[in-house]
Amino acid sequence: MARVKGIDHVQLAMPADGEEAAREFYTGFLGLQERPKPPRLAARGGCWFEAPGVKVHLGVEADFRPAQKAHPALLVDDLGAMVAALEAAGLTTTPDDPVDGRARFYVADPFGNRIELMQG
Repeated sequence: MARVKGIDHVQLAMPADGEEAAREFYTGFLGLQERPKPPRLAARGGCWFEAPGVKVHLGVEADFRPAQKAHPALLVDDLGAMVAALEAAGLTTTPDDPVDGRARFYVADPFGNRIELMQG
């Protein structure tokens, strides 16, 4: 029987023309690197970001509404430093109860999508 063996990427929605804001947040704040989209997909707008072990794709959605409950949980090597940097940049972070002994916080991307950050 075939089984799921992993996740290739997480897809989040964004409004049209949000690429620069996405780059500032996902590259500038989270440290992910932008990966060029294949030409046929690039024509649709959006951006792809990745780091070792994580891929986040943002696609343009015409009737965009942010994901405020569903979210990716990204592992961070120094959660305290990440949270401090986000807050110093004026972003709001919200702590939550630890899971499996790991601290975690939430932050919204520039479009209001919920992003969980966990100590990894």
